Amino acid sequence: MNSALIELRDLELKTDIGTYGPDDTKPDRHILDLTLGIAVDHVFIARDGMAHVFDYDPLIQEIDRLAADGHYETQERLMTRIAGACAAHPAILHMDISLKKFPVRLGSGSLGVRLSLDEMSTAALRADPLKSVVQTHLVVP
Repeated sequence: MNSALIELRDLELKTDIGTYGPDDTKPDRHILDLTLGIAVDHVFIARDGMAHVFDYDPLIQEIDRLAADGHYETQERLMTRIAGACAAHPAILHMDISLKKFPVRLGSGSLGVRLSLDEMSTAALRADPLKSVVQTHLVVP
């Protein structure tokens, strides 16, 4: 099986996530890791040029916009919106998203959430962004 991946690592997002009390440790950094599965012919190209590859710059701009779009109560909500932004690009076949916050306690530790969507889930999200991907693939015994 051939595969092609775009990997974005350690992107610090300017965002406001969570609600913290006066004695709580408030994270000062939120870091995004993103792996996008795309068709091989967007990487293995016969000629050089942006017309032959997946242009990820607009996606990164959209992620920055979503991150700065106001207060988020949870990392999960921002991650869900990022997944929707990725699915809006037909070239993206599947995705793995990780969002971590630093520090967790007393200046140390990280806490993250990871979401992996296969091709079927990414296609479902693309087809109907308002429908839950989880509900689409729920198996009832």
